[in-house]
Amino acid sequence: VGRALGIDFGERRVGLALSDPMKIIASPFKTLMNSSAEKLMGELKFIIADKEIDSIVIGLPIGMQGDDTIQTAKVRHFAKSIAGLGIPIQLEDERLSTVSAIRSLTVQKVKTGHNKTDVDRTAAAIFLQQYLDKQSW
Repeated sequence: VGRALGIDFGERRVGLALSDPMKIIASPFKTLMNSSAEKLMGELKFIIADKEIDSIVIGLPIGMQGDDTIQTAKVRHFAKSIAGLGIPIQLEDERLSTVSAIRSLTVQKVKTGHNKTDVDRTAAAIFLQQYLDKQSW
């Protein structure tokens, strides 16, 4: 049984979260710098093999009214670009995941102003957990 990988895709940073092997709990994992598509793909391939990933959940940035945004199209393009890895991909509404991540980190006394990497991976964990909670594995 593999893990699920949550991906919070951004133009500068890509936050990652992992599920436990039973796919019950999501935890922040790491944040990758998005300097080039090739480098990002290489890092993701390594993580997928190393962590035995068998499903990917990508946060889909939908506007508050449920409409697509400029970033929505970029995330859909990214999802298509990694579809060739042969791992099932799901898109999960990530509305308010960043706000929730900042609140969660603030409660934990983690400064979020200059520490965007913590915010990105925590946001990924929040929408990955939402997804896991809806599944019946």
